[in-house]
Amino acid sequence: MKIVGGMKYWGQLLLLPIYWLSFLMPRDRKLWLFGSTFGRRFADNPKYLFLYISQHRAELGIRPVWITHSREIVRLLQGNGYEAYYYHSIKGIWLALRGKVYLFDNYAKDINFWQSGGAVKVNLWHGIPLKKIQADNLFDTFRHPRNLWERWKNFPRNLSDEKPHHYVLATSDFLKPVFGSAFRTENVLVSGYPRNDSMLSAGLRNLSTAKEEEALGQLRRKLEGGGLRMLYYMPTFRDSEVRFFEVVNMEELNGFLESNKLLLCVKLHPKSKLGRRFAEIGGRNVSVVDADADPYLFIRESSLLVTDYSSIYFDYLISGKPIVFFAYDLEEYKNASREMYFEYGKYTPGKKAYSWEELKEAILDSLDNAGQYQEERERLLEKMFYYGRNEASGILTQQIKAITERSMA
Repeated sequence: MKIVGGMKYWGQLLLLPIYWLSFLMPRDRKLWLFGSTFGRRFADNPKYLFLYISQHRAELGIRPVWITHSREIVRLLQGNGYEAYYYHSIKGIWLALRGKVYLFDNYAKDINFWQSGGAVKVNLWHGIPLKKIQADNLFDTFRHPRNLWERWKNFPRNLSDEKPHHYVLATSDFLKPVFGSAFRTENVLVSGYPRNDSMLSAGLRNLSTAKEEEALGQLRRKLEGGGLRMLYYMPTFRDSEVRFFEVVNMEELNGFLESNKLLLCVKLHPKSKLGRRFAEIGGRNVSVVDADADPYLFIRESSLLVTDYSSIYFDYLISGKPIVFFAYDLEEYKNASREMYFEYGKYTPGKKAYSWEELKEAILDSLDNAGQYQEERERLLEKMFYYGRNEASGILTQQIKAITERSMA
């Protein structure tokens, strides 16, 4: 498997001529291509902007197309009247060569990097960073190789991952220099996150996978049947996350949830190692959502967010609901995993907990006194989101249209 993986990795270099030739293709400014998470998921900012444009395509004059590595996603979208193609299909390849706008949340290869020459690329990214990201993350040996060997072995990945994007999205002027530094670019577009429209708009017709619909249905039945309030636990991924089960008293957890009529909904990072352990807890007061599920589908059901350093808490500010910060490994995280852009204590408007006893107290106090940190949450919301609670998709679409028209002039 290692040999096959190595051949695929270094074999990317054979695609360079295709990339160079793709600059010669005439591109249609009305054709916008979308993709997410290396082509694996239908999620995040690209998902919600795609849905918005698809549902308003007549008045916008834009043809939105989703390109994916997943045939299941193609079936889901086509079966619901949206245009989507497998990236290695004839139609997928042709459209990747013809689309003028590429919209993604990681890199252009979320769609198809090797056919993207001449397209306007807009990286919608996947979160407001508390922890340092991309070129600012000094712990990242890919972007900061320690020797010639690391520099050499990262060369193919550099081609498709780090090729400069034309634009990267930030949500406020305050964050503009952060994204400019992280992505080493001056082309930072300030607008809102389309994914947050799911908290704000009843007009957007959402679309979920069968697994997501099943998880949401089970969650609602538990909440309504037991008269429960939902704690939404979304931690960030890091090596020290395994300490969760050392800090939290697992024998007491279910009892605490039951006696206080609480449902713990756990949504982990796809790379997390904790999924199996959480699944073993069981009980009617714990639900573990698939790691690849869209986390924004479950925010409406929640009463409180429990997190640590995850960017989800910035978006959660829009909901107006309380947040508890469970930072049991704060010093270890800062010293061994990531430096932070902002001082943790000043940019986390909510109760802090570092032990199991503190976590229980913080949860109950925050639920009973939901307005306790409201002013701090609103001030941070104003700083992090230039457009506040206004819906983002319409504004962002017009901004990208203007950029596209200038590029064709």
